[in-house]
Amino acid sequence: MILETLCVGPMQVNCYILASSPDSRAIIIDPGDEKQKIERILKKYCLKPEFVINTHGHIDHIGCDDKFGVPVYIHLRDLVLLENPELNLSVSFGSSFSLKSNIKVLEDKDNIELGQIQLEVIHVPGHTPGGISLLMKKPKDKILFSGDTLFYHGIGRTDFPGASETLLIKSIKMRLFKLSDDTIVYPGHGPSSTIGEEKNNNPFLN
Repeated sequence: MILETLCVGPMQVNCYILASSPDSRAIIIDPGDEKQKIERILKKYCLKPEFVINTHGHIDHIGCDDKFGVPVYIHLRDLVLLENPELNLSVSFGSSFSLKSNIKVLEDKDNIELGQIQLEVIHVPGHTPGGISLLMKKPKDKILFSGDTLFYHGIGRTDFPGASETLLIKSIKMRLFKLSDDTIVYPGHGPSSTIGEEKNNNPFLN
């Protein structure tokens, strides 16, 4: 399995590229910026993007969604963010972004499959109403792409429209902290962690 992490854009977003093997189809998670950097990884492994998944609808995670000519998956409750420049915060960064790609709507517990890869959608509202994390079920387990819900010793910001600190903390404790302690957490920003590390040492959650 291929799992590549790229740090893209001025907000240093973690973009993830997943594929079963070289010379196959790929999933791109949160291509927020720097299309050329993402394309270099695709070319390195001879990968063809099949679809994009957004963990939520803020501009730093969706900025390159339209650049690959593939469908974009997002949770139903964040659909409006892809269409509204004020809600996706692009206006705050001096632009006016609204998605033109074909959008596919996700719900909690949906399974997304490509080749040998299977991801389960976990709805974790709080940072945005439709924020999701993605739990890998195949070909490996105990891997979580947490988006901007859970970081290494941090949590997502809750000072944006539609955000709620109370709901975010509840989502983490009720949904993510039910996972095995040795589950690796790949967040939307910053270094990776584990569920056990965050249970024991995250100052926002203890």
